[in-house]
Amino acid sequence: MKLDGKNVVITGATSGIGKEAAIEIARMKPCLVLPVRNLEKGEQVKKQIVAESDNPAVYLMKCDLASFDSIRNFAREFKKQFSGLHLLINNAGIWQNKKSETKDGIEMTFGVNHLGPFLLTNLLLDEIRSGVPARIINVSSEAHRYTGMNFNDPEGKKKFSTFKAYGQSKLANILFTRYLAQMLREDGVTVNCMHPGFVATNLFDRIAPFLRPVFGLFMKTPRQGAETIVFLALSPGVEGSTGGYYVNKKKKKPSGAALDNKAAEKLWMLSSQYTGMEETSLINLPFENQI
Repeated sequence: MKLDGKNVVITGATSGIGKEAAIEIARMKPCLVLPVRNLEKGEQVKKQIVAESDNPAVYLMKCDLASFDSIRNFAREFKKQFSGLHLLINNAGIWQNKKSETKDGIEMTFGVNHLGPFLLTNLLLDEIRSGVPARIINVSSEAHRYTGMNFNDPEGKKKFSTFKAYGQSKLANILFTRYLAQMLREDGVTVNCMHPGFVATNLFDRIAPFLRPVFGLFMKTPRQGAETIVFLALSPGVEGSTGGYYVNKKKKKPSGAALDNKAAEKLWMLSSQYTGMEETSLINLPFENQI
C-alpha cells in the first residue's frame, strides 16, 4: 500500500510496538497523526519518529482512550484538519493487575482495549470510506484463546480477573474486526487483526520481578513485535484480504469463540449501547468465510 501523502492514524505510538510501527510507516512519507494522552511524552516520541524516518509530517493530537468525550473531541478535530483517512491502526492497549475504571465508569481493560477503539473507528468511518482503498488494523493477542465473552458481566463486576479481563478484551478485538470487515466488505476498506507476539514492552511491567529473566528469554523486541503490523499496513500481498487474524505475518485461525458470528453481532450491539453509537447499523448474518 502506497502511503506517500496519505493520512495515517496510529494509537499507542508513544512506546513499544506502536512506536516502532510508527517509525517504519513514517518512512513511507504519509501524514502521520498520533492520538496521545500525554502531549509532553508525545513530543519526545515525535522528534524520534521524525529523525529516524526523515518525515516531518508527524502530528500530535490529544486523545485519551479512557474517555469517550476525549475520543469524540479527537475525531472532531481530525475531521477539521484532515481530509480522508487511509490507514487506521488501533494499537493502544493496557493490562491492569487491579480493577479500575475509565472516566465513564467502565472497567478499564474493557473500556480502553475494546470500547475505545470501537468508538474511535466508528467516528472516523466517513473519513475512512472517503480514503479508499483504506485499511484498518486492530492489535489483538493469542490471549484471546483462554476465555469467552461474558455478556452477562462484561466488566467483571461480579468477579474480576486481570487475565480474563485482558483475554476477553483481545477476543473482543477479533470479533469487532470480523464484524466490521463484513460491514465494510463493499466499501473498499479492509479490516484485519493480529497478534504481535510476547513482546518486551511496558504492557508487561507488572510481571513479578523474579519471573522477568525467564520471560525475557523468549520475548520479542518491540521492533520484532511491530513487523506484522507493518506487514498488514504496507504489503501488497494482503490487498483485498479482510476479516483475518495474523500471527508472524501469516493468517491463522483464531479460537472458536472468535469465530462466533452471533457473539460478534451481540458484541457490536452491546458496544454501540456503551458508547452511544446506537445509530450504527447491523449487518445481515451469516458472515462470509473470511478467516
